[in-house]
Amino acid sequence: MTNAERTIDFETALRDLETIVRELESGDVDLDQGLKKFEQGIDLYKQCRSTLESAEKKIRILSDSLKELDYKE
Repeated sequence: MTNAERTIDFETALRDLETIVRELESGDVDLDQGLKKFEQGIDLYKQCRSTLESAEKKIRILSDSLKELDYKE
C-alpha cells in the first residue's frame, strides 16, 4: 500500500510530515532515503491540504446556514 492509498487522521499526518521535514533539514539522510522521504512528505502534504480544504468548506457552509437563520429571525 502506498502513502497515497492510506488515510490517516490530520494530526498524525501533520506530525509525520513535520518529522520528515526535520529529518530532511538535518542533512543526515542519504540521497535515496531523502527522495523516498520527500515523496512521503508530498503525499502527506496533499492529504493535509485536502483535509483542511474540506474542513474550510464545511465551516463556510455552516456559517452561511447560520447567517440565513439570523436573517430569518
